[in-house]
Amino acid sequence: MQYISTRGGGQPKTYSEALLEGLAVDGGLLVPEQLPTVDATTLESWRALDYAQLATEVLGLFATDIPREDLAALCAAAYSPAVFSTPVPLTPIGDGITLVGLSEGPTLAFKDMAMQFLGQALEYALERTGGVLNIVGATSGDTGSAAEHALRGKDRISVFMLSPQGRMSPFQRAQMYSLQDANVHNIAVDGVFDDCQNLVKDLAGDLDFKNTQHLGAVNSINLARITAQVVYYFWAWLRATDDLGAAEREGFEVSFAVPSGNFGNILSGFFARGMGLPIRRLVLAANENNVLDDFFRTGVYRPRSAAQTLATSSPSMDISKASNLERFIYDLVGRDPQRVVGAWDDLSRTGAFDFTADLPRFAEEFGIVSGTSTHADRLATIRAVHEASGTIIDPHTADGVKVARSFVEDGVPMLVLETAKPEKFGETITEALGIELPLSDELQTLLAAPQRVTEIPNDEATLRTIIETSALH
Repeated sequence: MQYISTRGGGQPKTYSEALLEGLAVDGGLLVPEQLPTVDATTLESWRALDYAQLATEVLGLFATDIPREDLAALCAAAYSPAVFSTPVPLTPIGDGITLVGLSEGPTLAFKDMAMQFLGQALEYALERTGGVLNIVGATSGDTGSAAEHALRGKDRISVFMLSPQGRMSPFQRAQMYSLQDANVHNIAVDGVFDDCQNLVKDLAGDLDFKNTQHLGAVNSINLARITAQVVYYFWAWLRATDDLGAAEREGFEVSFAVPSGNFGNILSGFFARGMGLPIRRLVLAANENNVLDDFFRTGVYRPRSAAQTLATSSPSMDISKASNLERFIYDLVGRDPQRVVGAWDDLSRTGAFDFTADLPRFAEEFGIVSGTSTHADRLATIRAVHEASGTIIDPHTADGVKVARSFVEDGVPMLVLETAKPEKFGETITEALGIELPLSDELQTLLAAPQRVTEIPNDEATLRTIIETSALH
């Protein structure tokens, strides 16, 4: 299995090479030359596997250059009971909707599912090459803490994580800024997430600087993140069909609703569907920064400026420029890199690109539909879910449930990907339910711990100096 750029440049890469490279040399994103496929017989043979074993099978279709016994060891370490005490649970909440519990890891957010594997895989690849890697990433809340907790203390890796000043919850800040590991560098940028993401891409696009400073990525521009997230779509389908007879299972369709900001999580579902997993619909749920919803409803993609990007009560989705959309566009245009380059040229020149002619294909061919949830919607949804089932959901998951309700179909289970534990967003939960969630002694200690962060302006030169001073070589 080889990986190529959405913009046609550079040489094909192995999985391990793609893992270390992050952004492609021509500024595009790496994608499989061809998606692997899974037939019904193979899918059924995976039913009895635990999560680590399933991850080995699914990731083995992508990471063909990693010996199977090594990959199995990486997955066993990533998804051990010491890291994830509970396998991904499915919890019905009524009205045909079931939550897929992805927040059982160390940072209480779905990003742990991919990041724990990524941490193991990066260390493995670097040990094989004898190299070092300086991760430069951007986070709107959960990616940063998941990455830092997966990579902290690793000898061959340093992490430089950019976050927007004042745009995360107190819990999210504490999870990141309280880490005292020497290889973790938290950098708060005076701006929004998109400003942080632009800085990361600018550095990655400077090939001399990238190579000299040994830069890599853990944002969802890193293909390994996307492939690791594919696993839980297969897991959720298998668990959702456990009670069906063998004849009923084959081809049995489910739908997934995915709270989305950077289009990485739902892209993994898009890959799973392309591999043959019976997915009827992929429901994209946006918050008030609903650029992606606008695109999938109109065909016109028009990112907003930093000043137009709203601070909301589902802050991890406060994103107006979705990096992973490029991978979808690549398939939309028939995997033609020149058309991808043309779309991004239009975006640079006019601030938008237009695929209205392809609009019917979004739902009919690719199964993607979308909707928007507001602050009032998520409060109402948190209340309704709690009243109906006793379950408390976080505000991002509430966005997913709210939008999912518009697309529930008889006989088609609607699986909503949970994004985080509600404790991470206590203020919103209190506003919705009038209660304060009790925090464990461990979480109270976390919130009270000293924090270490460097604040900088939205300035590339300042960031370069920090990296040059502290990077591993």
